[in-house]
Amino acid sequence: MLRKKTTFYVNARAIIERETPQGTEVLLQRRQKRGQPQRLEFPGGQLEPYEGILDALKREVREETGLKVTQLLDGTNRTANDAPGGEVECLTPSFVYQTTRGPVDSVGFFFRVRAAGELTQRGDGAGGHEWLALAELCRRFETQPDGFDWLTQGALRFYLRGKEA
Repeated sequence: MLRKKTTFYVNARAIIERETPQGTEVLLQRRQKRGQPQRLEFPGGQLEPYEGILDALKREVREETGLKVTQLLDGTNRTANDAPGGEVECLTPSFVYQTTRGPVDSVGFFFRVRAAGELTQRGDGAGGHEWLALAELCRRFETQPDGFDWLTQGALRFYLRGKEA
């Protein structure tokens, strides 16, 4: 059977957390690309050809937020295996997603991270950055799910499981 060739994307995305006296906050941003709804999403994007997953994660966070990833919150168990003919990076993300239906065919890796630096007003295709306390994030997601892009909705369902509101 012949398969129709489609564009397939591989992404690295960050759930940037920070601790405050009131508890954990998470950074979200608004998509700001012409012709696309300005919904909340997590920073991240496509890997470049042969770019390491963690390198892509750090680059995308810097381009979209101005921040520098300083810590991975879940152990990645990263190894790089150099062999004749190529190199293979193996690691453990916080969680993985795959789209099984929708406007894009993609697989991606989410990492819980900490980041430092000055948050930009507008990054590469993103702006309206907003730190949300977990309780507020849960409330908004429950009452206004359409305020988040469809991919972020799926990620939030996974990320917020078992979190105290």
